[in-house]
Amino acid sequence: MKYLIVGLGNIGPEYAHTRHNIGFMIADELVKQQEGTFTNTRLAYYAEVGFKGRRLHVIKPTTYMNLSGKAVNYYMQELKIPLENVLVIVDDLALPLGKLRLKLQGSSAGHNGLKSIEGLCGGQGYPRLRFGISDNFGRGQQADYVLSPFDKDELPELPALIDRSAELIKSFVTVGPAKTMTAFNQ
Repeated sequence: MKYLIVGLGNIGPEYAHTRHNIGFMIADELVKQQEGTFTNTRLAYYAEVGFKGRRLHVIKPTTYMNLSGKAVNYYMQELKIPLENVLVIVDDLALPLGKLRLKLQGSSAGHNGLKSIEGLCGGQGYPRLRFGISDNFGRGQQADYVLSPFDKDELPELPALIDRSAELIKSFVTVGPAKTMTAFNQ
């Protein structure tokens, strides 16, 4: 079995540790745990790692968030991975910090990376790991908030939350979505 794991984020050092880049951070941790490394290839940073007999093709699109679908579509076609074996890791303002929610389909909820994937990859029927970044921002400050780093009081929690997300991904590819949702959706 092979899977395409997609960490959403924006490239560039100015975005490296921002809330919007939690998908990149989780993808980095997953690949590190499996002793893999990313290479800069077509439309994405790409790594291939194994876990319990599964091949995980992990990408971090270099297309910027709003064009993520371009990279996802390319790797789905190139690797011949069906939509149900694509797992997109995305930040979510509607969830408290670190709350994880695995969903098998759904709307983009205004997230431009998900909108791009929907438009180019066949709709809303793909699994996604939603990582809560909370919504602690004032009116009209959403863009600044998602592009800001995590607060100092949030940073100590982050490594364990990222590790739990990597464990969720490993569960998804081994025991399947139903058991993973039971175990991880809080």
